[in-house]
Parts: sequence; C-alpha cells; structure tokens
Amino acid sequence: MAKLILNRLSKTFDLGGRPAVHDVSLTVRDGGFLALLGPSGCGKTTVLRMIAGFEQPSDGSIVLGERVLADAGEMVPPEHRNMAMVFQSYALWPHMTVAENVGYPLKVRGISGEKRQTKVREALASVRLENYADRRPADLSGGQRQRVALARCLVTEPDVVLLDEPLANLDRHLRQEMEETFREFHARSGATMIYVTHDQAEAMALATDVAVMSEGRLLQVATPEEIYARPEGRLVGGLVGQGAILSLPSPTGDKRSLDWQALRAGFDAPVEGQKADILVRPQDVEISPDGIKATVRSVLFEGERYALRLTLADGQALRAFSRQPVDAGAEVAIVIRSAWRL
Repeated sequence: MAKLILNRLSKTFDLGGRPAVHDVSLTVRDGGFLALLGPSGCGKTTVLRMIAGFEQPSDGSIVLGERVLADAGEMVPPEHRNMAMVFQSYALWPHMTVAENVGYPLKVRGISGEKRQTKVREALASVRLENYADRRPADLSGGQRQRVALARCLVTEPDVVLLDEPLANLDRHLRQEMEETFREFHARSGATMIYVTHDQAEAMALATDVAVMSEGRLLQVATPEEIYARPEGRLVGGLVGQGAILSLPSPTGDKRSLDWQALRAGFDAPVEGQKADILVRPQDVEISPDGIKATVRSVLFEGERYALRLTLADGQALRAFSRQPVDAGAEVAIVIRSAWRL
C-alpha cells in the first residue's frame, strides 16, 4: 500500500463556470481514515468520484504511491485502480445471495473454486455475517446490507476504500452500530479509507483525519481533536461543533486560547477598535453569579441536559448547556471558561 496524494486538484463541469473543486491538495496517509466533511454542494463527492475514476480532473493530479492515476490529460480506468467503493444505496444485486454478492468482484477477476469461497467466508466473518451467506438482500436489515457492501469491498483486498455517505439511509441506532463496524473494518483491513459525510459527529467518531471543505475549496486538514479544539477561520469554526462566534475587541498579543479573564476584559473594553472572531463552545459556558448578563431565548430538553440559546446585552448569541431547568425569558449571568480566537 502507499500514500494517496491529491495535487492541486480541480474540476469544472461547465466551461467558464465556477469550479466544483478548486485547487485541493492533501495527502492521505497509508492506512489512514480520512473524512471529507462539508455541507451539500461543497465538492466532497466530486473529489471522491475523481479518486475513484468516475470523473477526470480538469487540472491537477491524483497519485497513489509512484503511480499517477489521473491528471487533465490521462486517466487510469476505475477497474484498474484496486479501489473499492461503498455507496449510500448499498448497490447489491437483488437476485444474488449474500455470498454471491460478496464474491462477484472475484468472479469478474477470474477467481473461482475454493479460493473464491475461502475469501468470501473470510470477508463475511469480518463483518459478522457468516451465517447469512445464503440469504438474499431483501431478507436483510439496512445495517446488514451495508455490512454486505463492506464485505464485498474487503474481499478484493483494495488499496483504498471509498465511502460515499454510507450511513445516510440508516436510523440513529443503526448508524451508531455501523460506526463501530467501520472502525473494526478499518482496523482489520488496514486499507486506506476516504469517507464522505456532511455529519460532523460521524467524521469525529470514525476518522483519523478530517478535511473540511466549503464551496469547492479545502479549508483545513487535521485530526478530529485539532479540528474541534483549534479550527482555522470562521468557516471551519462555524461548520464544526455547536459553537457560537462572537465579535469582541481583539485581545493583545498572539495568544489564541482564551480564558475567562481575557474574555472578561474583552467584554468590558470599549466597542471601538479592531475586532476578533472568538469561537465559544456551549460546554464552556456556565451559569454563574460572577458572570455577564444574558437572556435565555429558548430551552430544549435533551434528556441528560438542557440546551439553552442565550442573547448577550449587545445582541450577540451564545449556546450553553445546563443540568438544571431554566425558563425561557429568564435573565441569567454566565461565565465563559474557555474560547478560541479564530
């Protein structure tokens, strides 16, 4: 296996139109699990389709190890890339059994007999479906069908596995179950995996690295922890997490992680002068008599806590969590324990 490198990758569908993907460069490390995260229409699926070989780049190149898979002039066809793709719709043959679906890529490659049967059994065992080999897809649940699609990927021992929002059609319980299946699949196969999603919770739970995209551009690539705690720029800060972005007088110095003392000075400073964008996560906002005043605009009970939407005296909005019930319209005092200057 080898690193997958996207070098200044661009794609324009309409001559003279706005690029769907513009100047995307990143390296997917060998055996890594990269999540392409962003809203609908940001270009993440187009990137995935170019990696798979379904679309040719308008500019830039895709390199796997020492092999150029695609550039603006040439393109290796999908069947010669040793990649496998899991679609949102599962894409299983309804007239075939589970074993036949899983073994079909081997059949296409001319692998038959005991060797094919052994590989199919191993692939089904890896997703805990060895007892379902003789069933048809119609007899399976949504989560089981997705496991069949994963086993079909694993059976060919691909260098890269591409996943296009594979959990979008599943309910919440099955999504959580399948997240664990994906983690096991990644650990067992050792394959490089690229996972397209608009769900930040999925990206954070599954990936070793997250690439955030918006309007065809790559904004930031980092570990889930880094993306969440230290986003670069207002767009990433707004896309990842449930935080609010406040505009406050710019703190002195180059310090970016801010405590309550630094934030309180910002709230008390004159409104004139240079402003900074400050990201505040709801878990860092506490109701405290020593804080600044805020009005509770709405309250949503989430089971283990209450989610509050707050408005500060200057009209800016915040989110907070509370263990105790709070009435909408109530005046409270809040302290912000930690924040991040974007």
